[in-house]
This record gives sequence, structure tokens and C-alpha cells, in this order.
Amino acid sequence: MAKVLFKQWGPFVILMLIGLAALTIPLKPNFDDGKYNSADIAFILIASALVFIMTPGLAFFYGGMVHRKNILSTMIKSVVAAGVVTVLWIVVGFSMAFGDTIGGFIGDPRTFLFFQGVNSGPAWGTIPLSLFAVFQLMFAIITPGLVVGAVAERIRFTSYILFIVLFALFVYSPLAHWTWSANGFLLKMGVLDFAGGTVVHISAGMAALAGALVLKRRKSHIDHIEVPPANIPYVLIGTGLLWFGWFGFNAGSALTAGSLAVSAFLTTNTAAGAAGLAWMFFDVARGKKPSVLGFCIGAVVGLVAITPGAGFVSIPSSIFIGSIAAVISNLVVSWKQRTSLDDTLDVFPCHGVGGIVGMLLTGVFATKTVNVIGADGWFYGNFDFFLTQLKGAVIVIIFSFVVSYIIFKLVNIIQPIRVTSEEEEEGLDTSQHNEKYTHVPQLVSDPEKAAKIAL
Repeated sequence: MAKVLFKQWGPFVILMLIGLAALTIPLKPNFDDGKYNSADIAFILIASALVFIMTPGLAFFYGGMVHRKNILSTMIKSVVAAGVVTVLWIVVGFSMAFGDTIGGFIGDPRTFLFFQGVNSGPAWGTIPLSLFAVFQLMFAIITPGLVVGAVAERIRFTSYILFIVLFALFVYSPLAHWTWSANGFLLKMGVLDFAGGTVVHISAGMAALAGALVLKRRKSHIDHIEVPPANIPYVLIGTGLLWFGWFGFNAGSALTAGSLAVSAFLTTNTAAGAAGLAWMFFDVARGKKPSVLGFCIGAVVGLVAITPGAGFVSIPSSIFIGSIAAVISNLVVSWKQRTSLDDTLDVFPCHGVGGIVGMLLTGVFATKTVNVIGADGWFYGNFDFFLTQLKGAVIVIIFSFVVSYIIFKLVNIIQPIRVTSEEEEEGLDTSQHNEKYTHVPQLVSDPEKAAKIAL
């Protein structure tokens, strides 16, 4: 009885307690040391909003590719991260990512507990510390949402909420500290990740692989039943929103409204376009027809691959980066389809592998001509930097997979992580949310006929 009550009331009570605790935090005046730049503030505010729009974009992208009985459950799992991670980030997440370092591995949770002192903190370059924190929040929101695609159609909603909490605290925040905090050990090693190749995409890709292994295969996968995408126009909408939002993701990571942001914007767009074409043309070369899904998936892979090097590589080299990443991910998807791995929407081949390729190619094509505080890569005679990127990628791959695997196992101990076979057959929209996706594809005046079409 007590277990049932905690399951029903626990999340609500915890949230209310956090809200009450927040009322005890002393207020401090906003700090302005004269270093703020109004143009930079406006730019990063817009960039933050662009990154946020990627979350509903991801929901459309994933929701369009699953079975129609799982559309809503898949979409909400991406969007609900906006609520869960926002509260966590304010309470302790930002501190763990960017607080006073503890050995270069994690930030002190007490540094900005409940955002205490963030509004009154010193400028982060030419923008307020609070604005930097908001910009970084948007990255933290979308990262666990990426994992949804690998475990779609079989993960219990409440278990996924618990996964978000643990992943944000014990995978995302440490990686952000390692890579972007001034005292992070990866940054001190010389590893460069402009906008999240390691922190976002490799971490999500490896967590996706861990989740797929823990949750095991869907019944449709075991029975080799092909599940057609529920709504390809949703995938197109999602791709457009992701592509659009990615300009804030990468260009905004310059943190100033200057030429570096323009360069990152252009490399982002170029890599996406080249990757979409490369995926589609590679499919045609192998005897397939050019597909809407192929171009959309390829474009997203290109966006993933250019993310770590967007502000370090030249615009022409981004064509190669996008193209080669699309081909490699395409081949990994083909390989995965011949195995028993049930990564529902190919998160590991696209985000995990795409992020790895992007990190390594940053080690090849980075140049100080683009960014003087970066490094010259292997292509420009500096093989040591390529090795540094390789070491960094390997560290993140191992850490992300091992910790994520432990988290999935721990969640499964606390409560079953996978829905029952009956719930899976019924569909997660109904079994988890008591809701149903309905869509009438044409105007019908007869209500009874419209209802039949919706079914």
C-alpha cells in the first residue's frame, strides 16, 4: 500500500517540497559590471529560444517515425524533459556543470544552489552569467530527449522520468563540466567541442545503446514485422524545426554576435545540406529510391557531425564532414538492421556515431584561421590534436555508456522499466496516457464516416 501511495504521490510531493525550499533562498540584486554587450545579450536570448524550439522539433521528428499507436507517448517523452530538466538545472544542475570545480570532474552543487548568486554573478564574457546559464539549460533539456528514439514503443513513462533525472545529474552535468567549464579536465587536455559533440550527441548516443540493450527487443522486432512511419510529414516538420533551431545551437555557442557566429552558422547549414544529399544519393547508388526519410535523417546526421567543430573548421570542409558522416551513419544503420539490437529510431548510429565522426573530423580539419583560440588539426600538420580528440571521444564513450547502463538497470530495480506485453500491444498512447492520436486525412462532412477514418 505504501509503495502504491509513493508511486502516485511521490513525484508531486517532491516537486512541492522543492518549491517550498526555493522560497527560503535569499535574493540578491542583479549585477552589472559594465562589461555587458547589448547586441550579444540579444543574440544569445534569440539563440536560446532557437535551441528550445529543437525540443518540439525532435518530438515531431521522432513522433512521425513510430507506430501511430505510440505517437503521443513518444512525443511527450521529448517535451517533458523541458519541465524535468528545467527544475533540476535551477536547483543543482547548473552548479554541477559550471560550479566551483571538484578536481576538474564535477562542479560543487552548492555553488549556485537554487540559482543562488547567478543573477548577481559576474559577466560570462560580454553576457550575464544568468543568460549563459539559460543558454546551457536548453542544451541540457534536449539531450535526454534524444535518447527517446532508441527506447520508444516499450519504455514506461514514469521510469523514463526517473531516467531523465539521473541522466541529467550523473551523465550530462559531469560531461558539461569536463568539456566546457574552465577547470574541466577534458578542456585542460586540449579537447575541443564547440557546441556539444561529446556533451550532447555522444552521451545521448551511448545512453541510447545502453537503453536498447537493457530494454531488449520489441515484439514487432523479434517477429520481423516492419512498422511503417506513422506520419512522414511530421518528420519533415521536425527536421525543419531541428535545422532551424540548430543555428542557435551552433552559432549561439560563439557567445558573441560576431564573425565566429556567422562562420558557425554557415558550417552548420552547409554540413546539413551536404549530409542530406549524401544519405539520399548513397541510397540511390545502392539501388533504393530517393526517400523523404533518407534526406531528413541524413540532414540531422550532418547537423550532429558538424556540432563539435562548427566554430573550429572552415566552411568548405563542412561539406566533407557532413557527407562522410552521412555515409558512415548510413552504413552503421544497415549493419544494425542485421543484428538483434533494437534501437527503434537509430539514435546510436545517427547521434552516437555522428557525434564520434564529428569529434574526430574536428581533430582533422580544425584550423586557427577560423578560430584563433582553437587548434590546427591533422590536415594542417598537427597530428597530436587529432590524438587528443580521439582520447576525449573514447573517454566520453566509455563513461556515457557505463553510467547510462547502470542508470537504466537501477531504474529497473526501482520499478519495471518496460511496459507489459499487453501494454506494448495496446500501444503506449493508451496504456501510459489514456490518450489516442486521431487524424482525419481529409474533410468529411459525415461525423460517423469521419470517426471510421480516424480509426
